[in-house]
Amino acid sequence: MLKKIYNQTYFTNFFQNPHIQTIYPTLFAKPIPPAIETEIFQLNDGDFVECYWHHKPKNEQTKPIVILFHGLAGSFHSPYIQQIMHALHKKGFSSVLMHFRGCSGKPNRLPRSYHSGDTADAKAWISKLHKNYPDSKLYAIGYSLGANMLLKLLGEWKDQTPLQAAVSISAPLKLDICADKMNQGFSKFYQRHLLKYLKKDLHQKYIDHDMNFYIALKEKEIKNIKSFRAFDDAYTAPIHGFKDAKDYYQQCSAINYLKNIKVPTSIIHALDDPFMTKEILPQKEQCSDNVKLSLFKHGGHVGFIGGNFFKPQFLLQDKILSFIKNF
Repeated sequence: MLKKIYNQTYFTNFFQNPHIQTIYPTLFAKPIPPAIETEIFQLNDGDFVECYWHHKPKNEQTKPIVILFHGLAGSFHSPYIQQIMHALHKKGFSSVLMHFRGCSGKPNRLPRSYHSGDTADAKAWISKLHKNYPDSKLYAIGYSLGANMLLKLLGEWKDQTPLQAAVSISAPLKLDICADKMNQGFSKFYQRHLLKYLKKDLHQKYIDHDMNFYIALKEKEIKNIKSFRAFDDAYTAPIHGFKDAKDYYQQCSAINYLKNIKVPTSIIHALDDPFMTKEILPQKEQCSDNVKLSLFKHGGHVGFIGGNFFKPQFLLQDKILSFIKNF
């Protein structure tokens, strides 16, 4: 495993603050939304996910395809998704975002939702692309929750994956540590913000389904949920077949799957990520030789911005493209 810390000179004093790194892209990065073509992918359990294509290839083309996986409560509208779609197109790639269940703006059909280790939908979607575009190379990029899911998927698939290479950005490799970190200090701000969306979607589940048949949580109790761990204990774990949040975190943390990854994989991480601590970083013996760990001193959570306030430099796109173009 190669560890590399990028040069400090990428970052001005303004962008050395992890919270500015994390918040700036959402507030100030306003990319022009790329033109998209929507594909509804029907799942075997009767549910569906919406997949957004940017420059979808024809069946007979050999154009390489990059599959994107967003973070918790993310979507096509997340600036990092729109930015990478534009960057990939300029370099000759087609790209497609697979929304997780219920994240495209349309509620999914079942009482269940999605979670950090839910690889089945992604495997089905990637397999379909491999079948439909047999002459196209396939790559994948995951952000945050989507990055953890992607790394777990690669470890599960081992050498059976149709992917040529993959990139992970800001993955919460140890879910228990990340859940605890998000319930401390200023990180509670992010937790509160994300929980607002999760709880809103959960309220909708009670409107659409008899949720009391599936889980013990009463609808009136949703307002009492104040942490990710409490949310995962009350909803994520039981609705997806785990004993509790601890069991869910243990089974789904990507750190446990890195040793089995068989394709070139870049893990990009900032040491000042406010969503997690340095304890989540893998040791050499936990990774296969195919895993490259690229560390930034600064970058926050899915930030990695250089330059200055008026002329920011979004470093992620170049780092991602410089990696996957080699495969």
